[in-house]
Amino acid sequence: MNMRKSIIDFNEKKGFICDMDGVIYHGNQILPGVPEFIQWLHDEKKEYLFLTNNSGYTPRELNQKLARMGLDVPEEHFYTSALATAAFLKEQAAGCSAFVIGEAGLLNALYDVGITMNDVNPDYVVVGEGRSYSLDTLTKATNLVLKGAKLIGANSDVSGPIENGIAPACRALIAPIEMATGTQAYFCGKPNPLMMRTGLNMLGCHSAEAVMVGDRMDTDVISGMESGMSTVLVLSGCSTKDTLKTYAYLPTMVLNGVGDIASMAKAKEEYYM
Repeated sequence: MNMRKSIIDFNEKKGFICDMDGVIYHGNQILPGVPEFIQWLHDEKKEYLFLTNNSGYTPRELNQKLARMGLDVPEEHFYTSALATAAFLKEQAAGCSAFVIGEAGLLNALYDVGITMNDVNPDYVVVGEGRSYSLDTLTKATNLVLKGAKLIGANSDVSGPIENGIAPACRALIAPIEMATGTQAYFCGKPNPLMMRTGLNMLGCHSAEAVMVGDRMDTDVISGMESGMSTVLVLSGCSTKDTLKTYAYLPTMVLNGVGDIASMAKAKEEYYM
């Protein structure tokens, strides 16, 4: 298989959008090279955003999760599929109501933009990951969609990594509602270009000045590529070099982890000093 021989000049890039699970941490463990990478972002005054398809956490919870692992990342550096979903619904139908299956991250994001909870005749049924998922909530959601509520998924991830395997994620959880109603859901998280464009706007960057860093080809690399960004696939999460063979597109670069970005940037800087 032909590999691209592209090199990204990380010193020249202004903004970095990074996935979290498999890139920054795995479970409750910080991955190797991450503290050096974050320090480099700060030292070089790079704009950066940690983008996650997990709709369960609020930015404050993500800030505290990283703080427990010894990393200080302010809340404004996080953007989640819950926030993307809230932004989409606010744009589409400000002041609408929703029946929601999900965690605090999704509920808070919707409340913050003025969306009210409604389990009688909501405008939308919104599904994220969450412990509130049950046959009862599934049945309720199905019948509300049949009555005319539009179906929204926070993200299109089928599964996510957990300590001892995988857990079904939003795409898998919403599938029974789609099948029972014959209705297709609309998904707001990666690789939806709306989420990427919002991320770039938050960074104040043009796509050509930014890099998307992730461990998945089907959400991270494709969303960066389709938004016109340079892309880095890191092998610290769910992908291996063999993963590349199953896709019709390639990342700009493949690295072992985000620590390689900092070390490559520093090496180039020293070379030219």
